[in-house]
Amino acid sequence: MAAPNRGRRPAGAQGKPGRTLVLILIAMVALTGGMFLSGHTTPRLGIDLAGGTTITLKAEAEPGKESAVNETNMNTAVGIIERRVNGLGVSEAEVQTQGRENIIVNIPKGTDSEQARKQVGTTAQLYFRPVVTVAAGGATPQQPPSPAPSASSKDKATDPDKAGDKASPSASGKPSASATAQGRAVTEGLKAPATTSPSPAASSKAADPKATQSPAPAPTPTGAPATTALDKQFATLNCMDAKSRATIGDGAKPENPMVACGSNDGGKNWEKYILGPAELDGKDVEDAKGQMDQQRGIWIVTMDFTKGGAKKFTKITSKLSAQQSPQNQFAIVLDGEVVSAPQVNQTLSANAEISGNFKQQEAQDLGNILSYGALPLSFEEQSVTTVSAALGSEQLKAGLIAGAIGLALVIIYLVAYYRGLAAIAILSLFVSAGLTYSLMALLGPGIGFALNLPAVCGAIVAIGITADSFIVYFERIRDEIREGRTLRPAVERAWPRARRTILVSDFVSFLAAAVLFLVTVGKVQGFAFTLGLTTLLDVVVVFFFTKPLMTIMARTPFFAGGHPWSGLDPKRLGAKPPLRRTRRTSAPTEPKEA
Repeated sequence: MAAPNRGRRPAGAQGKPGRTLVLILIAMVALTGGMFLSGHTTPRLGIDLAGGTTITLKAEAEPGKESAVNETNMNTAVGIIERRVNGLGVSEAEVQTQGRENIIVNIPKGTDSEQARKQVGTTAQLYFRPVVTVAAGGATPQQPPSPAPSASSKDKATDPDKAGDKASPSASGKPSASATAQGRAVTEGLKAPATTSPSPAASSKAADPKATQSPAPAPTPTGAPATTALDKQFATLNCMDAKSRATIGDGAKPENPMVACGSNDGGKNWEKYILGPAELDGKDVEDAKGQMDQQRGIWIVTMDFTKGGAKKFTKITSKLSAQQSPQNQFAIVLDGEVVSAPQVNQTLSANAEISGNFKQQEAQDLGNILSYGALPLSFEEQSVTTVSAALGSEQLKAGLIAGAIGLALVIIYLVAYYRGLAAIAILSLFVSAGLTYSLMALLGPGIGFALNLPAVCGAIVAIGITADSFIVYFERIRDEIREGRTLRPAVERAWPRARRTILVSDFVSFLAAAVLFLVTVGKVQGFAFTLGLTTLLDVVVVFFFTKPLMTIMARTPFFAGGHPWSGLDPKRLGAKPPLRRTRRTSAPTEPKEA
């Protein structure tokens, strides 16, 4: 006969539950202390609760270059968009990738949402192209006009710096970041002006400032087929039509000439251009900003080029400075639209400025575009959501009320059905709530987590998931008592089966949250993140708080004695009589025959 295995605890038994409780309490104190020490005592609120604008952008690669939508380019685009938004004076703006091809831009309240949307949505490559021809924006049956005459004396009088200069044609003398600014580029360094007359087309072959080519005439219909097609497109282009303006830049390659539109008065009047191949792009601009020139009392835009960009800029300005208007202009083209077309009157180097009749906002916007205009990808605006601060406050209040109602209903149900056991469940719920709150407060500055309305909904749903884990464990204990066992062995025997059920249930919830987080974009991810976080915390609370607390409570007379209000009364549960072992008797022997 085998000796009994003494000293071995039954399956699921917990030797020192007090230590486990101390461990989770230490974790709670550490999280709470970190929350107060960091100064972030409240979760960071999302745009829909705090007020602001959310813009969702989807990356689009050029045909045949689908691999351009990658992590490196997306991170580069995030940095550029973030600097562009911050260039508006926005504080605490949030720009982050979501999924493989989406960027979410959250702009807090107090910002001009239309201006921010325009800046964020301007996502095409930035190019500097020489101006070949310019005309009024309407469609014209005739051929492209000859180089337009200089600006009126009114324009010269408006800007004293332009007196005696050759100005490009314009409906008015006011330049802006969204218009064809009539200005004059001057250098901060000293450069000798060019003495040659290179081709006004500014092609790559004529980039050498020492070239002695004579000025080429404006394109004519009798030229090459590509030039003839460009002339025809220019003649029929109607920049006054929004649909035409939206498509003219599609498919334009930097190395080819193109037609473009521009407006210098906010879109009331438009001009159309024939532009030569791009000589520089936005990546060649190291920094640009709009600032006040205190000596002249005007707003200017200063530009600093990279080392390679400075060489390119010197070449193109040496060519343009020798030309007649408008062929001494270079157009700053963004998203197929000419945002500025300043004149060049001398050879420029790495440091230059654009001056004209700028207003403060116009100069700052143009500087912002020049500084952050080059994105490695194009983006399509998927959605724009703007929420006022008042509406956000109301939504937050409604979410908190809904959560309080849900918690109250769960507590009422637990008290009515489980009585004394409800105290353990309620304490566990508050521990889970404390851990969730402190983690959300710390995750805000840590990883940029923002509590939005769907996230609040996820937290409300998590109340039921957490309560369900307690119910599974309590019902397993009650089943053991119904079988006739006393409370202490019932608690330990019920735990292994309840543990498996809880883990499977929470795994399914976490898997659903993870899939939802990976395949969705925008605010729905807040719901998925909160649901996944609270599901993980449910496992932690049940294993490290509910189970050890139940083990300790099972040793008290109130629960161990089966008090009617304990929720574990054997009579109420219909328990069987206690299991007893019976001695096995041998079979009766037959009487011996006489």
